[in-house]
Amino acid sequence: MNATEVRRRWLKLLAALLAVLLFGAMGMYQLMNARTFQLAGELTDRVATDEKVVALTFDDGPDEHTPEIIDILAEQRVRATFFVIGSQVEARPQDAQALVAGGHQLANHTYTHRRMVFVSPATVASEVERADAAIRMAGQRGEIPFRPPTGKKLLVLPLYLADNQRRTVMWDVEPDSGTTPTAAEIVAAVRKETRPGSIILLHPWYASGRNTREAIKGLITGLRDQGYRFVTVSELLAGRGDQAPSGWGWRFSISGASRHM
Repeated sequence: MNATEVRRRWLKLLAALLAVLLFGAMGMYQLMNARTFQLAGELTDRVATDEKVVALTFDDGPDEHTPEIIDILAEQRVRATFFVIGSQVEARPQDAQALVAGGHQLANHTYTHRRMVFVSPATVASEVERADAAIRMAGQRGEIPFRPPTGKKLLVLPLYLADNQRRTVMWDVEPDSGTTPTAAEIVAAVRKETRPGSIILLHPWYASGRNTREAIKGLITGLRDQGYRFVTVSELLAGRGDQAPSGWGWRFSISGASRHM
């Protein structure tokens, strides 16, 4: 990186920091957790469309439940997007490879799943790039979407993503967060909250994901009964045409900031 690029990066960081200070502590907390806003770069929580199309996404993993999830999706003829943890991919390469072989898209959820707030630029670069490398080794081709762990982002991560032309992919439907809902409650929440262009987030891994795993088939058939079809995140984004995503943010440059819708 040359001196001009370093200066440009620090000016962008300073502009973003000044904006955060204007928010105050409460505003900073809301900004860190916002699903529809970030200080730099592009963010999508759902795609604005009239077409009944949705993206089914899974965070974390892979783990020993991978074959079960692959079998359910194969039976339902659904391709999904898996935001995987890079270290888990390296520990279980056969599972990551099986997901790719099943026609699913692997996406980046960082290397260790640490929260990407109050960390250095070098830490952000390492977390994203090491996960990318593991995903490539598993056989993923084409675009690798990115989602921050627990959805948290503040300054350094959005700036890194913007500099590398990477979009933040969030979600607008998350039926298994908070208290542990039953499989039936997860299905009901998905049917109630999903809209055309929705990005659905599920956590099916580990022992805690049992109810989510049991809900996958029901939520797929339930949405199909409502006329929905399923695509990967990249397919959903590519199909948005001239319609802007509902998520918005600020793009910082040396000359100032501009809102994009």
